[in-house]
Amino acid sequence: MAAGPKPLRADAARNRDKLLIAATEIFAERGLDAPLEHIARRAGVSIGTLYNHFPTREALLAAILPERLAALDRICAAALADPDPWAGFAGFLEGLFTLQAQDQALNDALVQGFTLATDVSQACHAGFVQAERVIERAKAAGRLRADFSAQDLVTLVWAMSQVIREGMDTAPDAWRRCLSFFLDGLHAGAPHSLPGAFPAPS
Repeated sequence: MAAGPKPLRADAARNRDKLLIAATEIFAERGLDAPLEHIARRAGVSIGTLYNHFPTREALLAAILPERLAALDRICAAALADPDPWAGFAGFLEGLFTLQAQDQALNDALVQGFTLATDVSQACHAGFVQAERVIERAKAAGRLRADFSAQDLVTLVWAMSQVIREGMDTAPDAWRRCLSFFLDGLHAGAPHSLPGAFPAPS
């Protein structure tokens, strides 16, 4: 029988825990491209110690992001439990974008997730599979416009990620105003195009 990985020494385990805490904080503040040196400094260890535990940026992200992305499951569960499918859908979007606004790493990961490490990609994919159930439930109830798809959600997440990033320092709640506009347009009773936006050919 193959032996399992050797347990870390107490001091090494403490350093790893400090690095995970620091990485969670720094990535949340600055996004996935945050300098690893800043993480090591906040953890109180050398950059060499960081690389001993996490040889690549992707390894460090894979250690913290899946747990953070698991919050999507809780938001989806709450949306599906709401007796009003439209309120569940709207609550799902608000919860999703609140997560993105509070954590720049999540904001980046939800846009880049399918090109990141396997564990992160799988967590992103699982979250969007659950989101499809929220979408289909609202459409089946006749409350969400029938032409809205999961791919449209991906586009919406990307667009909102830019609003959140641009307003991070000067207008951190600007995304809420944008969300109200999006929801008005997504309701089944809303017009499906802007008047005059696509004039008929002469």
